[in-house]
Amino acid sequence: MAATNSRSRLQYLLHLAQDNLDFRLPEITALLALRGKPFQPGENFREKCPFWCLDGLSEEDVRGIMARSVCAKSAFELWGHGQTHSELRTSLLNYPAERMSPFMQKDSSYRINVYTFNKTLEFADRIKRIDAMVYLPFEGTVSLKSPEHVFCLLEDYGTDPNNIPEHPNYIYFGRWIADGQRELIRSHSVKNRHFIGNTSMDAGLSFIMANHAKVKKDDLVFDPFVGTGSLLVACSQFGAYVCGADIDYNTIHGRGRSSRKNQKWRGPDENIRANLRQYGTEDMYLDVMVSDASKPAWRKAALFDAIITDPPYGIRESTRRTGSHKDITKPPDGIYAESHISVSQAYHLSDIFTDLLNFSAHQLVVGGRLVYWLPVYRPEYCEEMIPLHPCLRLTSNCEQTLSSHTSRRLITMEKIKEPEELDSMAHVADPCFRPYEGHNAFREKYFSGVNKRCGKQDNKSETAESADTL
Repeated sequence: MAATNSRSRLQYLLHLAQDNLDFRLPEITALLALRGKPFQPGENFREKCPFWCLDGLSEEDVRGIMARSVCAKSAFELWGHGQTHSELRTSLLNYPAERMSPFMQKDSSYRINVYTFNKTLEFADRIKRIDAMVYLPFEGTVSLKSPEHVFCLLEDYGTDPNNIPEHPNYIYFGRWIADGQRELIRSHSVKNRHFIGNTSMDAGLSFIMANHAKVKKDDLVFDPFVGTGSLLVACSQFGAYVCGADIDYNTIHGRGRSSRKNQKWRGPDENIRANLRQYGTEDMYLDVMVSDASKPAWRKAALFDAIITDPPYGIRESTRRTGSHKDITKPPDGIYAESHISVSQAYHLSDIFTDLLNFSAHQLVVGGRLVYWLPVYRPEYCEEMIPLHPCLRLTSNCEQTLSSHTSRRLITMEKIKEPEELDSMAHVADPCFRPYEGHNAFREKYFSGVNKRCGKQDNKSETAESADTL
C-alpha cells in the first residue's frame, strides 16, 4: 500500500500539439474534472508552451486524459528536467531509485527515444544524447521494435521557427505512459465522411467540443442545429447517446444537392445515421427531426447531459425560423382549411443565442454543459459581448481566428441551477442575464471586409441587404 501511495504523487509531463492553442487548457481541465481532479500545473507553467508539468495525479488519471484528448500528443512520468544536460543529470540522479528500479530490471526490455521540438537533430546527434545517459542504471535489454518500457528525452527549442537557439531552452526525461487521440482527427476527417454539407464541422474541433462538454458514456447529447451530424459523430465516439434537430428538411433527410465536388445530387444512403454507421457507433444514434430552434418541441424538463451545437451565422448557411411578417387569419374551430405549409423568416443571431441559452437552462441537467460557437468582429470584440444567463456559468471562452477581422469563439457554459418559476420577462431584471447583440454588426462587418478585398465600395445599405439575403 505504501508503494501505491508513493506512486500516486508523481509528476507527469504532457506534450501538447501546437494547434488550437486556445482550446488546450479548457480541454485538459474538463477531462480532469471528469475524474474529479483539479488542474494543478507545476512551477513555471506557460499555457502556450508545448510541455506542461502536472502535479497531484495518478497514472490512471493520466491514462484517462490521454484516452480522450485530441490536444495532447503524449504523456510521460517525469523523472528529471533542467535547462541544461548537466542540470538534467543532477535531477535524474536525485530521483528516487525505488521508483526507477521496477522499469530497469534485467529481465525487462526498453528503448530510449529522442524528441526535439522546433529543431531537427541528425541521427548521430541523437545517438550521442542516448549514450551520454550511461549514468542511468538500466540493466535490461534494448529492444527497438517491441520494448516493455519506452523512455523519452525531450528537448524544447522554443516556438519561434525563425530564431532557433543552438542549445535547448529546457530538457525533460521520463517514462512514456500513453499517447493522445490525435489519430481520431485523421480517421474521422470530413474528407472521408460519408455524408457532408457546406458547414460540416472539422473532426478535430468536433472532438474538442465533446471534451469541453465533458461528454461521457451513456450521456444524452442534443444538437439543435445538427446539420450533417458532425458533432453527433464525435459525441457517439465517447459513448454518448445522440440526437438532433434542424429546420432544413433536405439536410435532415439527406436529399437535394450534394456538397461534394463532381456530384450533383445526394445518394439515397447519405444521411446522419450513415455517418455514425461508418464509425461503428450507429447503436448510439437515437434520431434527428425537422424542427424550428425558436419553437422547441421538447417538454420543459432536464433531459440532456450536454447540448453541443454550431448555430448558423447567415454566411454560408441561412438563419431561418418558421413564421411570417404577414397577418395570418386562423379559421374558426370546426371549419376545414387547406393544409398549411410553414413559411420562413429571418432568424437574427441575437434571437438565436437568446433562445439557445433559455433552451439550455430548461433542458440541461444541473451540471450539464452547453458548448457553442459565437461569431465576433475582432476589432470591436470585448468579453461583455458574450451572452449570459442566470442559470448558466461561463467556464471557458476560446477563439478561433477566421480572418484578420472576424473570428468565432467556442463558448462553454455549465448549468448551475434550475430556472425559477417566473414570468417570461423576469430574466430582463436579472443582472446575470445578458442577450447577444451582435447580429447586424457581425454580418455587416463581415461583408464589408469581403467587399474591400474584392475592390468594391463599402455601401452600408448594400452590405446589409446582402447579409439579410444570406
